[in-house]
Amino acid sequence: MTALEQMGQQAKTASRKLLGLQQSRNAALLAIAEALREQQGNILTANEQDLQQARQNGMSQSLMDRLTLTPERIEGMAKGVEQIAMQKDPIGTVVEGGQLTNGLKIEKVRVPLGVIGIIYEARPNVTADAAALCLKAGNVVILRGGKEAFQSNQCITNIMRYAIASEGLPADCIQLVQDTSRESAREMMALTGYLDVLIPRGGAGLIRSVVENSRVPVIETGAGNCHVYVDESADLAMAADIIFNAKTTRPSVCNAIETILVHEKVAEKALPRIAEKLGEKNVRLHGCERTCAVLPQAIPATEQDWATEYLDFELAVRVVPSITEAMEHIATYSTGHSECIVTENFRNAQLFTAQVDSAVVYVNASTRFTDGGEFGMGAEIGISTQKLHARGPMGVEQLTSTKFIIQGDGQVR
Repeated sequence: MTALEQMGQQAKTASRKLLGLQQSRNAALLAIAEALREQQGNILTANEQDLQQARQNGMSQSLMDRLTLTPERIEGMAKGVEQIAMQKDPIGTVVEGGQLTNGLKIEKVRVPLGVIGIIYEARPNVTADAAALCLKAGNVVILRGGKEAFQSNQCITNIMRYAIASEGLPADCIQLVQDTSRESAREMMALTGYLDVLIPRGGAGLIRSVVENSRVPVIETGAGNCHVYVDESADLAMAADIIFNAKTTRPSVCNAIETILVHEKVAEKALPRIAEKLGEKNVRLHGCERTCAVLPQAIPATEQDWATEYLDFELAVRVVPSITEAMEHIATYSTGHSECIVTENFRNAQLFTAQVDSAVVYVNASTRFTDGGEFGMGAEIGISTQKLHARGPMGVEQLTSTKFIIQGDGQVR
């Protein structure tokens, strides 16, 4: 038996025990939040080891931002866990029910998915968020983070295991894969006897690899090639502010925008205003021919630029003749994550929200709001860009399944 198979076996055993410990899960979550605060110094020390290694390896600044933990971010992790604890417990909730003509009473109730595997990259906050969400929904989790964040992930996992054990839950409800090689990821994708679902969270390459190669059912979380379309009726000051926020607050995250589409009727006024604002953060622009004619500083865009998730201070910019052309561009290049229209035209807003097929569609607001915490979920396990089971930010409820419970008094068929 391999190390991963042994972890899977331990996870299955913990999953069965967890079903009988429903009342202890909230106490365990609160214990995790308290422990994260108490062990902040140890977490920061472990994180600094990861950061030193990342600097030696020449990691980009945007990826360093994802990897970095601060006292404020650790407090945010702890608060997120507390918010998850305070949410309504979905397990056992009756989704629908009734009585059949033969007298059978039928109820459809929420149940845990079971054992969830999560493969993710250099974001140690995911370790706490994912474990807490899984635990709240009655699931056991096997975490496989990237090598870049191993010391941070190990420290956080050990803290959480100790915290939940102190409340009577099996420590193996939360496990971290020690092997960060590609082989361990491939083995997880084939762990059909133990994992009920696999969730990749990271860049486009990781997600594509898991989706294409996994034998375990996958919930696809999305790379974010997100767009803002500036309509001909847009408030241009609002448009510039939304674009600035959606690109520059944290360019390394999946809800940051990567492409701006501007209606040709306002391009000559809008583009200089938008470029000036983005210039405050030295954002590099890749523009179509018409964009470059207005903004000489823009680099001529290639076909690849429209499909690129830069995750940095870079943006693609295209002038379009109509809202229809904007929506066609989004349909061609979007990853189905988050899109925005800036407009004062109600019909165009309705058209955009009806026809743009992404998980989250905004009217006059930054795509940076696509986040479980912002949506009142406390945290999220990822942003699902698929259409089966769950779509958009995945909170506690999205980590459940359902089963039917039938009560009779001797009926036979």
